[in-house]
Amino acid sequence: MTDGPADPRDVTTPRPRRIGAVNWLGLWTHYEKELLRFLKIGFQTLAAPVVVTLLYLAVFSLALGRAVEAIAGIPFDQYLAPGLVMMSVIQNAFANSSSSIMMSKVQGNIVDVLMPPLSAGELALGFVMGGVTRGLIVATVVALALALFVPMRVHDLAAIVFFAASAAFALSALGVIVGLWASKWDHVASITNFIIIPLSFLSGTFYSIERLPEPFLAFAHLNPFFYMIDGLRYGFLGHVDGSLAVGAIAITLVNAALWTGCLRLFAIGYKIKA
Repeated sequence: MTDGPADPRDVTTPRPRRIGAVNWLGLWTHYEKELLRFLKIGFQTLAAPVVVTLLYLAVFSLALGRAVEAIAGIPFDQYLAPGLVMMSVIQNAFANSSSSIMMSKVQGNIVDVLMPPLSAGELALGFVMGGVTRGLIVATVVALALALFVPMRVHDLAAIVFFAASAAFALSALGVIVGLWASKWDHVASITNFIIIPLSFLSGTFYSIERLPEPFLAFAHLNPFFYMIDGLRYGFLGHVDGSLAVGAIAITLVNAALWTGCLRLFAIGYKIKA
């Protein structure tokens, strides 16, 4: 006996998924895409920063270890280590979000992110949190690698978490803004080479800013990277060159400004909508 045609009434009509105030599934999928993007090339995104950081430690310890045995009573290599950890956070958080957006624009698949029902805040948050995650993972791996050669004690865990996460958020948000603004890879490279790297090097990573003469000392206190490194150094060593409260407030204000900029650029579709 041959079956007749299926009764159309038996076909279940698909129902659209209800989305509340926040598209949690879409946000998680967006974030997961950013996460898998750098984890699939872990040798480049995770292992390479460890090698570079250990080279910095070796070079500066050998070059300055005897000339500068201690800073503020702290052995030079121990004083140097938190700065190197923060520098890895700064560079990798920025690189992740800026390269992700720039690559999508160059390859023409940025539309794949714009088509789903994601708000400007959800789009921005997915990109930013991808950079934050990479920055914190790299920082953890770098700190563990440094601990093999330098004593890495924890003085204030809350300070470590706050300043590391705040720095990762700030640089990831800045990377989003730069990625949206840039029209070619040279634009991203120029920001990295002429702003990110110089500010991270001139923020007390390898030295105490107390040794700087004026006006360089005043400039150092205007550098937000200084407060990021100083706060993380306090978390590990209990030593600060500036004010911990001023640093926390400054970083919070910087994050608020950068996040507002991200929201605004996505809301108007800056350089990503026809």
